[in-house]
Amino acid sequence: MAELNIVMVEPEIPQNTGNVARTCAATGARLHLVGPMGFRIDDKKLKRAGLDYWHLLDITFYDSLSDFFARNTGNFFYFSTKARRTHTQAQYPDGCYLVFGKETAGLPEELLRANREHCVRIPMRNHPDARSLNLSNSVAVGVYEVLRQWDYPGMLRQGELHRLSW
Repeated sequence: MAELNIVMVEPEIPQNTGNVARTCAATGARLHLVGPMGFRIDDKKLKRAGLDYWHLLDITFYDSLSDFFARNTGNFFYFSTKARRTHTQAQYPDGCYLVFGKETAGLPEELLRANREHCVRIPMRNHPDARSLNLSNSVAVGVYEVLRQWDYPGMLRQGELHRLSW
């Protein structure tokens, strides 16, 4: 089974983190939460957003970005509105890490500049009031692009009606 890692650096909004956790639970992606976070992990809003999916998560916590990098190696892809190429132009290998910054500031520019060839953006309209997508939506877009490239390994590809049959 292929391995995908989602990294949230200093998330601030518990509902976004809960939504990302639910995406990870539904896709089998591993979740890495890098502190400091803007909430406690037992926050009711976080639990409500992820609801009954928490037992499906493979989640690791880190004190800081330096702690995360000290404990992980591999192919990192940094999602940012400041990136020069789109997320669909990258080829994502097994075991890769999709790295997302905090809601109010994104990833540190020093990190982006040092890794410019691994920075990707999700295209958006060119309007000053459309600054970025919601963080949890961005994670979902990134996750499903990787899974699409990998041909959705191990994922259920068809559904069934509850009361009727196809």
